[in-house]
Amino acid sequence: MDDTETQSPQSWWQRQLPPSPLARSLSVQSILFAIGEGAFVTGSAVFFTQIVGLSAAQVGIGLTVAGVTSFFFAVPAGKLADRVGTKRIWAISAALTSALYLVWPFIHGFVAYLAMMVVLEVVSQAGWSGRGAYTIDIFTREERVQSQAFMRAALNIGFTLGALIGGLALAANSDDVVRAVPVLTGVILLANTYWITRLPEPPAKATPAHADEAVIKPAALKNRAFLALMTGDGVLGSNQVLLNIVIPLWLVEETDAPRVLLAWLFGTNTVMAVLLQVAAARGVDSVARSLRASYISAGFFVLSCAIVLVTHDTMGWLTIVLVWLGHVTVTGAELFQSAGHWGFMSELTDAQQRAEYQGAAHIGDTLGSVWAPALYTWLAMEHGSLGWIVIAAIVVVSTLTMAPSARAAERYLARHGSAH
Repeated sequence: MDDTETQSPQSWWQRQLPPSPLARSLSVQSILFAIGEGAFVTGSAVFFTQIVGLSAAQVGIGLTVAGVTSFFFAVPAGKLADRVGTKRIWAISAALTSALYLVWPFIHGFVAYLAMMVVLEVVSQAGWSGRGAYTIDIFTREERVQSQAFMRAALNIGFTLGALIGGLALAANSDDVVRAVPVLTGVILLANTYWITRLPEPPAKATPAHADEAVIKPAALKNRAFLALMTGDGVLGSNQVLLNIVIPLWLVEETDAPRVLLAWLFGTNTVMAVLLQVAAARGVDSVARSLRASYISAGFFVLSCAIVLVTHDTMGWLTIVLVWLGHVTVTGAELFQSAGHWGFMSELTDAQQRAEYQGAAHIGDTLGSVWAPALYTWLAMEHGSLGWIVIAAIVVVSTLTMAPSARAAERYLARHGSAH
């Protein structure tokens, strides 16, 4: 009997599991990391105000300064990762991050907090550049995006578990318990560091044909088409602003929906991110299919705006259903935007400068989204339906620039880049 006849089709549950041992190992690492980070982030507002002794404004200043630091350090961190080794810099960053979390209970006052946030951001950025480059290099082109989808689903599982731990710590209503959370995070991240060191080494990069080739290779930021593409992708990624800020604010201030619906919205988002991310990323293995995923994401984004804008005038269960549906559609925008982004990073980054391109992508993403919380909130809350239409128009116009940028980035890489 032919082998194909004896093979039973995979069940739905089997399709939710990573297809290779390496993808499974990286998914476990993602869960470990996210449990640690999620536990701390959930109670961070209480920790910073009650334990570190900060005002809400000081907490915000620290987060802003850390974000600015990340923006300027992104490309240098990527260059460092390319030079030192992507897995090595990732492991070093993970170990330092673990140590920094163990120091948090001893931090008090704004100056110490600000210094800690900057150092933590610099270390984390180097690690994320290394991780991003490693997870592209370690897989074949056919496996990259699908494996990234499994890791993203694993991150969502981990953050959910971490949030549960953080929530239990807050429920104890004890400063000692809150003070212990970063210690627990540090221990979990230490286990995460060990797990990273056990991962296989990425393939060795091709040796340059000439000794000076690595020196004269253009910097990632010289690839302006790639930067433009990532900026457009950043605008598309501003679906997170709708998801986490604008729709919740709209629900509370502009509709008659009960506030408890917020819990259902975020619960639905988490379940969809875990169960549907792999399906959304399936088949995204080229620039053309990455663009297709971006277009689908934009379609969901616009549909969400169209649904939510009418809830200002609806009542009762109709409002509840429509707001929920608006959140579901913006989650669809999130899933397909992520898939498209991974495809672009797989296909349009120089194999010799993979981590540096991760940094350039971070800069593009920041340029495309840093203004969105203030602008989208102002448009929706101050201008109602017209504001939602303008938000949708911004996304459509930005998405239409992505195909020309992607093709130009392809041509640039063909002239100056290395093989995938």
